[in-house]
Amino acid sequence: MAADSDRTRTAPEAPPRRQRPVLWVAMYHSVGDRSNDPYRVTVTPDRFERQLRWLAGRGLRGVSVADLLAARASGRGGDLVGLTFDDGYADFLTDALPVLRRLGFGATLFVLPGRLGGDNAWDPLGPRKPLLTADGIREAAAAGIEIGSHGLTHTDLTKADDDRVKAEAVESRALLEDLLGAPVDGFCYPYGSLDRRAVDAVGEAGYRYACAIDPGPLTGPLALPRLHIGQEDNAVRLYLKHRLHRLRRRPVEGL
Repeated sequence: MAADSDRTRTAPEAPPRRQRPVLWVAMYHSVGDRSNDPYRVTVTPDRFERQLRWLAGRGLRGVSVADLLAARASGRGGDLVGLTFDDGYADFLTDALPVLRRLGFGATLFVLPGRLGGDNAWDPLGPRKPLLTADGIREAAAAGIEIGSHGLTHTDLTKADDDRVKAEAVESRALLEDLLGAPVDGFCYPYGSLDRRAVDAVGEAGYRYACAIDPGPLTGPLALPRLHIGQEDNAVRLYLKHRLHRLRRRPVEGL
């Protein structure tokens, strides 16, 4: 009977696999004058520095998305935060980059090669903010900032036809690689808007990762969730936003 009992005894269950924490990728746009900011895309340089010093005070370091993903792939990166800047505003060089340099932080800058030296014409309420020129993008890259594509012209890919979606992904990457003389691995969906067709087009264009905002079930390396950071985000709000981000966003498989 004892032998029969031993044969029917089941093996102990393996402990559940510990889930890795959700990636923390912060989303900025413009750093500068916000006296007229209807879309709330601007953070003053002073507030920006206080936000980054809040990270540093907690043993965290801002890095590019490429560096964050590389660290996570090797089992590290728990103390890293991805810093991203959408649209490629000219004030990145004058107001954001000096703060990043003072703190020894890195970042990823998503630019629009179809609007070099132009402005944010896609925002009907304005105000008009100048975008980086080709030389400005090279200057940011020379300072160690990762350059990624935000598409050609800031087009909502979910509302564009198939040819336009492909062009926004493929041609923007080709133009940036020609401008920089280096590979461009990251993409950022304009407006944070994406669907399966857009994700597939970005993957087929050869990008290694892409940033969204809240990609839901499409979450993955080509649809990374991000946390919007604005002018009102003081220490308390940053803490609460980060906690909610970890609870609401899906983990990225394999990262």
